[in-house]
Amino acid sequence: MLINLLLGLPIMVVCLLLQTALLVVAARYFINHQHLVNNASLWSSMLVISGVMLLLVVGNLGQIAVWSWLFLLLEEFQQFDVAFYHSAVNFGSLGYGDIVMSDEHKLLGALEAINGVLMIGVSTAALMTTFQNATKKTLAAR
Repeated sequence: MLINLLLGLPIMVVCLLLQTALLVVAARYFINHQHLVNNASLWSSMLVISGVMLLLVVGNLGQIAVWSWLFLLLEEFQQFDVAFYHSAVNFGSLGYGDIVMSDEHKLLGALEAINGVLMIGVSTAALMTTFQNATKKTLAAR
C-alpha cells in the first residue's frame, strides 16, 4: 500500500501542475479574446467559452494520459488505449469495473479517482467563472 501512495502522490502533483498550466493557457485565451466577449453577440461569447472549455478538456485528457503512462510502466496494461480507457473511467469516477487492475496496484485507481474529482472540479470552477464573466460582459454590451 505504501508503494502505491509513493507512486500515486507524485503523479497527482504532476497532474496539478498540468492543470495549473492549462488554467493559465485558458485564462490567457479568454483575455486575448475579450473583444469577442465585449460585444452584444451571444454567439461570439459562446465561441470564447467553448475555446476555454476545449483547453480545460485537453488538460484533463493529458492528466488521464499521465496516469495511463504510470499503469503501462507498472505493466498493469500492455496497450496504451486500454490503459487510457481504464484511466479515463477512474479519472471520471465512473467505476465501470469492466477492466480492473491487479490487487497489487488497485489503490492507484482510487487515488486517480480522487485526483480526477479534484481536477474536474477545478476545470468546472474555471469554466463557470468564464461563463459568468462572459455573460456579464455580453449583457452589459446590449
